Amino acid sequence: MRKTKAAAALVTASALVLGSMSMGTAVFAEAGGSDLNIMLETPVESLDPQQATDGTSFEVIADYTDGLMQMDADGKAVEALAESYEISEDGLTYTFHLRDASWSNGDPVTANDFVYAWQRAVDPDIASEYAYMLSDIGQIVNAAEIISGEKDKSELGVTAVDDKTLEVKLNVPVSYFLSLMYFPTYYPVNQAFVEEVGDTFGTSPETVLSNGAFVLDTYEPAATAIHLTKNEDYWDAERVQLSGLNYQVIQDSQQALMSYQSGDLDTTLVNGEQVDQVKDDPEFQTIGAGYLWYVSPNMDGVPELANLNIRLAMSNAINRVSITEDVLKDGSIPTYTAVPLQFATGPDGSDYSADQTKYSDVCADDAEKAAEYWAAGLEELGISELTLDMVVDADDAPQKVAQVLKEQWETTLPGLTVNLVIEPKKNRVEDMQNGDFQLGLTRWGPDYADPMTYLGMWITGNSNNYGFWSNEEYDSIIAECTTGDLCTDAEGRWARLYDAEKIVMDEAVIYPLYTQANAEMLSSSVTGIEFHPVALNRVYKNAVKAE
Repeated sequence: MRKTKAAAALVTASALVLGSMSMGTAVFAEAGGSDLNIMLETPVESLDPQQATDGTSFEVIADYTDGLMQMDADGKAVEALAESYEISEDGLTYTFHLRDASWSNGDPVTANDFVYAWQRAVDPDIASEYAYMLSDIGQIVNAAEIISGEKDKSELGVTAVDDKTLEVKLNVPVSYFLSLMYFPTYYPVNQAFVEEVGDTFGTSPETVLSNGAFVLDTYEPAATAIHLTKNEDYWDAERVQLSGLNYQVIQDSQQALMSYQSGDLDTTLVNGEQVDQVKDDPEFQTIGAGYLWYVSPNMDGVPELANLNIRLAMSNAINRVSITEDVLKDGSIPTYTAVPLQFATGPDGSDYSADQTKYSDVCADDAEKAAEYWAAGLEELGISELTLDMVVDADDAPQKVAQVLKEQWETTLPGLTVNLVIEPKKNRVEDMQNGDFQLGLTRWGPDYADPMTYLGMWITGNSNNYGFWSNEEYDSIIAECTTGDLCTDAEGRWARLYDAEKIVMDEAVIYPLYTQANAEMLSSSVTGIEFHPVALNRVYKNAVKAE
């Protein structure tokens, strides 16, 4: 995400606005020629904005739902359902004034829709994985206490002053707070509707409401086809030129490319050898996606991975350049830091992660160093061989990367055997969150343009702290930067965030692999799609498809 004020730290995210793609034949003939046909790698996991955790779900939810703010083409937070807002001089109170907008059932969008949604997000009974976005990240008054069960959700620091006025109270100034408002966890929901549909909320077109650019009309859980139609009652309907969005989930990259070439898709991802086939095509483009891919070792449930030397050996045995240049070939960048490249800019204007050599003593493509760590670890454990399982998404690219990792580890580290366990992404995530794994190949995309979107994951007890790692000094530094004196000291905060990252790297809490870029075929008949490395990777409100 992107912030518009710099009370705590000036951070920005680069965003690319690229139009492209060739004329495709829409599956939904009634939608006409200006439906945009889009390939998805993975199915939607949830259409509940307070329950969704993955980029695919966020993209589809954002197609039909607006929050208080939205991103402009450069990633800056600009008004959406909020027509205007004021920030108190001390930075602790935000007052949003809502524009006239309606839900697809005719109900007006009101301030209570936000109060209800945000209370859902922190409600322990809902158990949202992104509840910390309101507490640790958003610093909304009483959010942390409600999540821990100490206070009732009604005490959350958000109030509907009247139907069109929303007041939000913060514990401390949060410089990127406005950019959080376009993140789906903060999206409104209609209380009466949710209570009416109950547990079926978000499972079909009949159990969601739209207040956004499109209306969902075809969807079911684990769907391989999703369709949305332009919302003629959208408050900004004149801006929307597409008649609809037609998503197709295609997990086999060769099948997806064939669908693109036959005109059934207007955009598709390509990787590996496919890139060699199409790289000279004018419709081929590489777009920064912002995701950090990494391996997470389970340090709590696997005694061998609790050994630091074993973890350091595995991290140093990885040839990241080979993965990006020989396997992916999509513009992804080898990464040797816990915070990826090219998304957060500090008070001095520099990329937070521009220096990729600063942790070379503990993270490098260094087989010799890896072998030394490995020998030391085996001796400490009193073993000569080790077998580990790694859970991997059932998608094409992760499987290719996992196979190379297995080969590199087994070649460099004598006595190591790695078994790949292929699972649908939803199952893989559940297994990692439950601690039912040994190694996990995973990724994280930035939710807002600040290093905390990554560093916040490794706080003790965070639901995304897959390795169940805990470090008191680390937790203390993060607290300094979020609720302590440093939250209003941009330079001091930045320096301490580096201290926190160094602990993560020194402890090999993760094995960073690469910062993802997407190699895409993008039809020349389409312009105006906005690509962002933060929060929402693709936005279609300004897209136009030539007839």
